[in-house]
Amino acid sequence: MHTFISISNVMFDRGHERLLQFPRLIVMENGRHHFPFPYQPYTIQEDFMHSLYSALDQGKVGIFESPTGTGKSLSLICGALSWLTDFEANKRREAAALLQEGETALSSPKEEASSQNSSAEPDWITSFVQKKAERDLVSKLKEDELKRKKREERLEVIRNNVQLKYAMKRKSGDEDEAYKLLQLSKEAEADAPASEDDEDLMVEYESDDESKLKSRFCGTEEEEEDELVEEHVTKIYYCSRTHSQLTQFVHEVQKSPFSKDISLVTLGSRQNLCVNEEVRRLGSLQRINDRCMEMQKNKHEKLHHDEEAKRKRGPAKSVCPYNRASALQQMRDEVLGTVHDIEQLLKLGRESRSCPYYASRLSVPPAQLVVLPYQMVLHEATRRAAGIQLNGQVLIIDEAHNLSDTLSCIHSAELSGAQLCRTHSQLSQYAERFKRRLKAKNVMYIKQVLFVIEGLVQVLGGKVGQNPQSQTSQEATEMLTINDFLFKAHIDNINLFKLHKYFEKSMISRKLGGFVEKYAGSGMSVHTPIRSNKENRRIEGLNRYLQSLQSNQSMAPVPPNDQQGSVEVDIVQAASPMMQVEGFFMALTNSNSDGRVVIRKQGTLSESSIKFLLLNPAVPFAQVLKECRAVIIAGGTMQPVSDFKQELLFSAGVEAERITEFSCGHVIPPENLLPIVLCSGPSGQELDFTFQNRDSPRMMDETGRILSNICNVVPGGVVCFFPSYEYSRRIVSHWQSSGVLTRLANKKKIFQEPKKANQVEQVLGEFSRCIERCSLQDGGLTGALLFSVVGGKMSEGINFSDDLGRCVVMVGMPYPNIKSPELQEKMSYLDKHLPHSGGRSPGQALIENLCMKAVNQSIGRAIRHRGDYSSILLCDRRYSRSSTLSKLPAWIRNCTSTHQSFGPAFAAIRKFFVEKKLQSKLQL
Repeated sequence: MHTFISISNVMFDRGHERLLQFPRLIVMENGRHHFPFPYQPYTIQEDFMHSLYSALDQGKVGIFESPTGTGKSLSLICGALSWLTDFEANKRREAAALLQEGETALSSPKEEASSQNSSAEPDWITSFVQKKAERDLVSKLKEDELKRKKREERLEVIRNNVQLKYAMKRKSGDEDEAYKLLQLSKEAEADAPASEDDEDLMVEYESDDESKLKSRFCGTEEEEEDELVEEHVTKIYYCSRTHSQLTQFVHEVQKSPFSKDISLVTLGSRQNLCVNEEVRRLGSLQRINDRCMEMQKNKHEKLHHDEEAKRKRGPAKSVCPYNRASALQQMRDEVLGTVHDIEQLLKLGRESRSCPYYASRLSVPPAQLVVLPYQMVLHEATRRAAGIQLNGQVLIIDEAHNLSDTLSCIHSAELSGAQLCRTHSQLSQYAERFKRRLKAKNVMYIKQVLFVIEGLVQVLGGKVGQNPQSQTSQEATEMLTINDFLFKAHIDNINLFKLHKYFEKSMISRKLGGFVEKYAGSGMSVHTPIRSNKENRRIEGLNRYLQSLQSNQSMAPVPPNDQQGSVEVDIVQAASPMMQVEGFFMALTNSNSDGRVVIRKQGTLSESSIKFLLLNPAVPFAQVLKECRAVIIAGGTMQPVSDFKQELLFSAGVEAERITEFSCGHVIPPENLLPIVLCSGPSGQELDFTFQNRDSPRMMDETGRILSNICNVVPGGVVCFFPSYEYSRRIVSHWQSSGVLTRLANKKKIFQEPKKANQVEQVLGEFSRCIERCSLQDGGLTGALLFSVVGGKMSEGINFSDDLGRCVVMVGMPYPNIKSPELQEKMSYLDKHLPHSGGRSPGQALIENLCMKAVNQSIGRAIRHRGDYSSILLCDRRYSRSSTLSKLPAWIRNCTSTHQSFGPAFAAIRKFFVEKKLQSKLQL
């Protein structure tokens, strides 16, 4: 029997004699009338911050739309941190009142309990339990207050005492020298090498009933590191798509009034935060992760006395000199004391000889603002590994216009036939090498993994143990449910949930990666000590087979990877693909109705692939929405919102009452924007860029005439977006042969969007310099013309402000490929699970929404600040439909005009720029 005694907001469970604290929503009913801001905010910024404050205070799911150039990031920062400041102040006041109440209750004599309330137990027992509960409460409150004061005092010292910083750096340098001497002495003491295979031996797998994970880092608990781990405080998690966007956000925080008081930490991958040059040189993320984890294991490994007696003494295993408790503590405090971006974290790590990766993770619990990429917060396993706890916290998802697609991509997985064959070969050789040393349970699970991989290869029409490049099959694509795929692969009798647990606890991916790297990862000859002839033949066979796979793959066409050079591609190929296999196994544990498996046979087994496609992104997002106190989904344009809510929020179980929306206009005056829907060209040709019509010479010539006229009257830069790379190539080729390109080049220098990401900055730089030169000259070229692609590298995140983007031309409507099996399956899923509305099926709405989201992102590249001005030309009669116009952002839609013929549209554009030129002269 449990008797509960309530004191204020705290309840005591008498049955278990423990303190149960239930989180309260501390609501600031009066809200805020003033928000700290680095300058006088615009009215729309004040409205944004008031709405944001209210949403956070009431624990809502907010959808916030604020056009780029309206100070969205600063509004998010100042509104959210104002709420957090008030929340913490209210919580401290409430804790102080509760503490006083508890102390008063302890000091005052208790009234005798009535016989009605104490019929089950004697009065003295009731009084004793209540007194103990009150003492526990008072003790807990005092302890929390003491921790808070110590943390604040420590950060205040870090922020204000510059001399202490230098002293800590000197201390770090002294400790580093001592550490090096200690390592040298340990190496000198070693008199015999240990078995080099020990580090590759798989961890013994135990079930949940047999053991628990021992620590966050690598399996052991050490007093020094326990002291570094702090309790989580109420915080705001801010996530965005790319590291550059996160860096921009951190710079905005540094400019805000909160920069001196906020504790902020930026999270990133080891590849972005590692300062150990030996590890960084490995190149690929997987190899960096494997090497770092190996060093962690070496640091924390403690052998049992019986094992230590049997093992020969040898040189100390390599550990990372940047990962020491004292150095991590110093850097953690430095990170929390001052706002740093990733580049500043790396610099600080090198100066203090400390690891930014682990120091940043140690900073998460006491931090008030955590800045991190999408994947870290939206993927549960990654979230858990990074030490992120969402319970009762605030999550802000910025640049969230493609949130559904992002969730689907993060939780999808793909494997090629070459990867499957390599993994099977590597794991088979591993099992053979260590068969006498692996425990029976390990052997059993390895056999199950090999069996599943073999089934996956057979689904692609191949066999393991043979070169995948030489195995051919007829090209075909097949879409299956998860259950049908498991039956087809004959692996429906395997418990994939148990295999996933095995992957986690045995560290098989890391062990196999180390094994492959040691013997065959780099394509070098196998170096081993004395072995039997049979053993040598076995390892040589593995080496030859892996080298043949790598050489065959290097001869095959490599898909373009814009952010990796050939050297890195080679490194990735040399690593074990077991991590990808593990991800695919996990994907197959989804509900049968929420995912599909696409089987693609591409002629050879090596090029064929199997892909898991997540159809219901609401499933992984539901847990995030459930745990967080409030979730803010923000973007420059979130239109269309209705379908976004239906697919992602309502499907995740969010009630309509919990959802709040905010959308604001732009800070520019209406006369600074001229959006036009153009239905026909100069010769009267109707603009209908459907798939059937867009390749006709007449349509291409008409588009050329439109651009020629536009370039005659628009100064500076013109950015022209095409629906795809292929159509861009075809129309430019046609213009080149017809002479249109020459006429365009006589007015503006022509640039084309590069296919490689590392060339984007170069093209943009030349584009910008050309426009700047033309603005200083009279006559000749009037600027530059940039051919870009919707959904390409310049349609998002690129700033075409001022003269760089005086006119944005959208050629056609960029509908996705309706023949794509994945898209067809997604449409079918939505039609089956979501309600129809407005006479359209959810699948049809998806197609339109994908198109208009891409359009909105592209045309949003211009107009980046209050004084900017630009024209937008939508070249396709289909833009004039009311259903299509309704999906434009309100600040563009409200001043959009539709012209059936080219003459009036051209006159409006010419008048617009003549007036802007006159205004510019008057201002001078």
